Amino acid sequence: MTKEQLIALGLDEATAQKVAAASSEEFKGYVTKERFNEVNEAKKDLEGQVVERDKQLDSLKKSTGDVEGLKKQIGDLQTANKTSTAEYETKLKDLQFTNAIKLAIADKAQDVDLVAGLFDKSKLILSEDGKITGLDEQVKTLQESKAFLFKPATGKANYVPNGGADGSASKNPFAKDSFNLTEQGKILTENPAQAKALAAEAGVTI
Repeated sequence: MTKEQLIALGLDEATAQKVAAASSEEFKGYVTKERFNEVNEAKKDLEGQVVERDKQLDSLKKSTGDVEGLKKQIGDLQTANKTSTAEYETKLKDLQFTNAIKLAIADKAQDVDLVAGLFDKSKLILSEDGKITGLDEQVKTLQESKAFLFKPATGKANYVPNGGADGSASKNPFAKDSFNLTEQGKILTENPAQAKALAAEAGVTI
């Protein structure tokens, strides 16, 4: 768990920092679920390609006598294999981007799948060492342009209305002392997940 999550559970900042550091050290040798899925998916695709190529070789072995026909068959198989390899690489790259995006926003987004879908993967660059360039910039841009989709940095569910004059958080519209049907309707429409968090904070069920 992150330091912010531990603080939200009631730990003081110093204790939360120590627990988070210890947790990070303990899980250094573990593979994340996303990385496991990525490798497992690649393994299945490669195994499928091996099976398909074995079938192609068996078919070629049975083709005798017709030299020109055999040449054409080999050419067609080479083209098909190039296409298959390109599709596999594209699929794997997309999976790597998706996993990296979800890991980057796992502790920030109200709804990870929803926010992940807002990223422009065409602007991301995957280097040979597996590092992805352009991810942090898109995370920052989304946090600034669609702040309501992200958890507040303080861990509280304060609602910041769009276009606020000073950018300060308003009072909880679900709370008894600041009950506001207009604000409730607005946030329910824009961000149902945050509306539930605000209602829970105010002790209200929606």
